[in-house]
Amino acid sequence: MTAQVDINTSRRLFIIFGDITVLLSDSRSLLYVKRFLNGQVFDNRVEIPYELNQEEEVLKKIQIVLDRSQHSYSMTDNVRMLLTHFFRDEEVFAEFSNEARAIRNNNLDDHNKHQFREFTKFLSEEMRARTLYPLQLLSSFHLAFSQNSCNFSVPGSGKTSIVYGAYSYLKSLPEDNPKKVDKLLVVGPLSSFGPWENEYFDCFGREPSVMRISGNVPPDDRTYHFYSSNPPDITLISYFSVFRVIEDLIFFLKKHKVMIVLDEAHKIKNVEGGIIASSVLDIGKYASSRVVLTGTPVPNGYQDLFNLFKFIWPTKNIISFNTYQLEKLSENPSENQVAELTNSISPYFIRIRKKDLGIPEPKEHKPIVVQMGEVQKEIYNFIENKYMGYFIDQSNTVSSFAGMLSKARLIRLMQVSTNPALLEKPLDDYFKDEGLSDSLFLDDSSVLSNILNYYSHEIPPKFKVTKELIEKIIQEGGKVVVWVTFIKNIQDLSTYLTVNNISNRIIYGATPIESNEDEEFSETRESIIRSFHKPESDFKVLIANPFAVSESISLHKACHNAIYMERTFNAAHFLQSKDRIHRFGLQPDDVVNYFYILSDNNLDFSIDESLRQKEKRMMDIIEHEEIPLFRRLEDNYSDDINLLIKNYVNKRPF
Repeated sequence: MTAQVDINTSRRLFIIFGDITVLLSDSRSLLYVKRFLNGQVFDNRVEIPYELNQEEEVLKKIQIVLDRSQHSYSMTDNVRMLLTHFFRDEEVFAEFSNEARAIRNNNLDDHNKHQFREFTKFLSEEMRARTLYPLQLLSSFHLAFSQNSCNFSVPGSGKTSIVYGAYSYLKSLPEDNPKKVDKLLVVGPLSSFGPWENEYFDCFGREPSVMRISGNVPPDDRTYHFYSSNPPDITLISYFSVFRVIEDLIFFLKKHKVMIVLDEAHKIKNVEGGIIASSVLDIGKYASSRVVLTGTPVPNGYQDLFNLFKFIWPTKNIISFNTYQLEKLSENPSENQVAELTNSISPYFIRIRKKDLGIPEPKEHKPIVVQMGEVQKEIYNFIENKYMGYFIDQSNTVSSFAGMLSKARLIRLMQVSTNPALLEKPLDDYFKDEGLSDSLFLDDSSVLSNILNYYSHEIPPKFKVTKELIEKIIQEGGKVVVWVTFIKNIQDLSTYLTVNNISNRIIYGATPIESNEDEEFSETRESIIRSFHKPESDFKVLIANPFAVSESISLHKACHNAIYMERTFNAAHFLQSKDRIHRFGLQPDDVVNYFYILSDNNLDFSIDESLRQKEKRMMDIIEHEEIPLFRRLEDNYSDDINLLIKNYVNKRPF
């Protein structure tokens, strides 16, 4: 008698019974069954549970276990019927995938050409306030056809409008249409809530019906929303709230036909089973439509793709590699394997590049070189000479402790290049979170005295030049965002501009994000940005740091000028900040200006040189690769310090 595999659909169990002696004697197979299949082992049977719509996936794993243990087994009639259905479904899905791939590649047959014309006509009537350009239209049609899709387009390409186009079309379908959806659930960071609401108005010319779900919403309000017979059309929920209300969410998803959108889907890329990722994957099983939005699909490696495609197609193995194989592929990319991976996922992702947007090229102004003040120069030269010996000694070390000390010293040098007064304070919380020390590394009393009394000696020259440039931009009728790295510089520059009668607002980590319970007159990031966009705004200057202004925030409708008063070696933050004013929606005659302020003869030149090199490499990858592997462009402090040492030795003018 051989072992037999049966299925109990009422209890959602696979049961292995009969002669199971070989399986019971194989410790490795039993360990896999217990740990990874949550199986229960009895003397005469093994019971393995499965979740809704996961039968085929679990059965495949059972077959692998039995085959590896060289166990002789057979399937009952119930399981054979399941397999027949599965193979028939696989054939249908293969045809469906090929059609989705053809639409993605704009290779439409006569039927889909007709459907595309009907889709375009519908959106022209429904989205009266917004016209999608051809690639956006194709992306939206692809999503409406497939219902489950990832959008990996660059920031500023209109991903939100693309989703709203597909959603409005699917919502308009008859009730008996299997693709019909009636609600939209957006999971994203709190900072994305405002842009989703604003974009709805920009697309449809009317205010959306919305409920925001975050930590400060009273439990009764959450419960009423999820169990209401007629809840608002759009639900906005933070990633951190999903696992707290998961049972309510599942009830909501079962009751309605919901499109789930994961905005800035970085939170679910953890393949180690983090609570946020697992909760989001759980609710995905109950959705009618699933959408993933992220401009950086593989920041750490190809393994970041695994959960994204597991979310959009919970019952299918879209990716033909396991997570271990994906990690190895990231470490040693093989052209053939990358092509195989790309081909397997190509029916279900769209990527619009920067060059596809048709927006005017920005104007990169020659850096404005500023002479350091006498006191600033004395302090900078003292610290530079003191630190350079350490950098040179540690340039080839791999010690993590030495690396942290190098980072801390490098950050201190960045601070002095703009404003020595920053040395009075500990490192910003952002840098302290990386485990960096806030020690000054100073032992010269005269230099320390100058630091403590810096503002009594001089105003930072970069402040003065920034003010003069702002005045010129305002005189010409423009608005400007000033990018600043350090919080104290944000605050001190704001005070300096205010004293000089230049009204401004600031956004950084401590600036609150809008919630349902904001006090009437409290300023939030969203309210500041809304005011900034108004033609009659009482301020034309926004001071911000890149850490606080995420991908979902757009400034291009109001502002075409950016001043970089200071920068770090972080290329990702630099490019993200540039995208805030250079994105889809610009008019052909709009001129986007980038201004860079560099202190003369110091590390600002090394930062500028490093960022130009990194930006070029990063843009080459973004524009030419289907799935950009940003891991190859990780910021390397050793390289940055070596560049700093080289420029210190050469001490050449810019």
